[in-house]
Amino acid sequence: MADYIFARKSRNIASSAVHVLLNILLGMGAVLITVFSANPALGIILVIMSKWRVFAVRSRYLLINIKSNLVDLIVGLSVVILSYYGGSSLAPVHFVLMALYVIWLLFIKPMSSEKANLVQSLVAVFLGTSASTIMSANLNSVILAVLLAGLIGYAASRHVLVQTESEDFTLTTLACGLVFAEIAWLCYSWGIIYTFGSTGIRIPQAAIILTIFAFVYDYARQAMILYREDFRFRNIIGPVFFGIILIGIIVIFFSKPAFNIF
Repeated sequence: MADYIFARKSRNIASSAVHVLLNILLGMGAVLITVFSANPALGIILVIMSKWRVFAVRSRYLLINIKSNLVDLIVGLSVVILSYYGGSSLAPVHFVLMALYVIWLLFIKPMSSEKANLVQSLVAVFLGTSASTIMSANLNSVILAVLLAGLIGYAASRHVLVQTESEDFTLTTLACGLVFAEIAWLCYSWGIIYTFGSTGIRIPQAAIILTIFAFVYDYARQAMILYREDFRFRNIIGPVFFGIILIGIIVIFFSKPAFNIF
């Protein structure tokens, strides 16, 4: 019996070690293969291959599986896109992306609590919007920016609601996607991207605004559920005003066009 327990523990340790190693290799490989090939296709293929279980099902379950894994796919594909637009030679941004993706795979993605779902959604919103905005700006396509933002909003909302809501939430997720698309359209016209010297790090203003919006939206949603019939605007006034003020500061004081209106 003791030998059996020891062998079982050894197998569990070995399996965990292999799991950690594979995730580290995926996190680093998705970035490195994109940079060295100067082509996002290989990185995208690697990320999709890592999700082979999503596609290895009967056709009737395929769409459900894709919806359930949209947040993870958005994070992985966003890392690849950001790596590609970070340049074809290694820069600080690539090491940051490698670290972020490894942390996502090892620590953030496996969590399953309600707060963890919110964190996962916010990460997907920030990285996904960053990648879609930069890609759309380079391709000069407002339609692409709007469509991708809508998909990100839908996926982030669904990721949270699927764990907490027993009723049909299709309309809520579609509405969230529509709001994301509208905000992305407005931000595309504004077109502000913050750069950090020669590091290659670029953060679109839209990514910050949509991440703040997603947080406030989820807080308001939880408050409505908690208070139900007794819900009052004062229950969410703090986070709402904080979000409005923060976005106002970003738009007014950290947007060069704001000083060129007149």
